[in-house]
Amino acid sequence: MYGYHAVQAALANPERVIHDFLATREAAASFENASRKPQIVDRERLDRLCERDAVHQGVCLRVEPLETLAIPDIVERKGPVLVLDQVTDPRNIGAILRSAAAFGAAALLVQDRNAPQESGAMAKAASGALDVVPILREVNLSRALQALQAEDFWVVGLDAGGTRLDGKSFAGRRVALVLGAEGAGLRRLTRETCDEIASVYMPGDMESLNVSNAAAVALYELVRPI
Repeated sequence: MYGYHAVQAALANPERVIHDFLATREAAASFENASRKPQIVDRERLDRLCERDAVHQGVCLRVEPLETLAIPDIVERKGPVLVLDQVTDPRNIGAILRSAAAFGAAALLVQDRNAPQESGAMAKAASGALDVVPILREVNLSRALQALQAEDFWVVGLDAGGTRLDGKSFAGRRVALVLGAEGAGLRRLTRETCDEIASVYMPGDMESLNVSNAAAVALYELVRPI
């Protein structure tokens, strides 16, 4: 895990198990008040430890992945739940986590075998949100959506062919927002399990958005003041 914000959030998370905290002398100055002090290393060592071309900002952690939660664990958390249907790019998932944290989402739910594990790239793109927004991993996405419906979540699939997403229409309801992979979109069974299909309002000339941008726009529409 690397990058200033990702490391700062991990250090502040009591659930995160940290093995090593490494930083250059320059970067270590930003962590003077941290509960744990870094081991000072040269930048070349961080270059070797982190992923190729990683923008580590002179700091990294060696950590254990966070414990994965289950649907009953997040039912009482406020905010919508984001569900990803085979979104596989760790940087996209990191960016979605960042938006989820910014707009107060309760959790992010992914299908276990079609989603990447925690990584430095994901943590860097999430800018600290990996340690803020819980991630749920489910074997069967359709059954997971049905479990959310049983907990009174209204499941909304995001697709360009849907009706316009209107946050006001969900007042007083918990929403699970489902986003599909770029290009492929929502799979048939996922789509059929949703309570409705909606799309974000786009008056311009583009037909679609990157999945992380679509998540941000849709989350804002769901949580904006009415």
